[in-house]
Amino acid sequence: MDDRQFRTAMGKFATGVTVIATEQDGDVHGMTANAFMSVSLDPKLVVISIGEQAKLLQKIKDSRIFTVNILAEDQKELSMIFSGQIKEPRQVEFDRLDGKPVLEGAVVQVACEVSAEHVEGDHTLFIGKVTDIRLEDKEPLVFYSGKYRSLEENLSLV
Repeated sequence: MDDRQFRTAMGKFATGVTVIATEQDGDVHGMTANAFMSVSLDPKLVVISIGEQAKLLQKIKDSRIFTVNILAEDQKELSMIFSGQIKEPRQVEFDRLDGKPVLEGAVVQVACEVSAEHVEGDHTLFIGKVTDIRLEDKEPLVFYSGKYRSLEENLSLV
């Protein structure tokens, strides 16, 4: 199989869209990612996967903290900003959860401290100990087959 086939196959797994954020020297940095999952209930752990070329990689290694912001269906623009699809500078406001930067209006905000990291292939997996969590009653932004979707749109296909 070639890289394109593998990427296309992996894109057939519908996911939520997150913005991973961290703070270093008073500056907040973030990136859009869908490589996120829960790992354990006791203790409460999650994992994120950051590519070796990502600017955020070293910032998380240095800060030892990160947040996961599961975006709401009305936050597509934030996903595009943090994935580099929108090039012109935009002002993004961050709130705080357990002293860590989070995006207002996200379906879920998860504050974490790095408890372990593992290099696998061309990515680093960060295991995060969850220090706080905040939930909103909203519908999530969904990504499937290279496109943004909504749950309502996908439910009508069933």
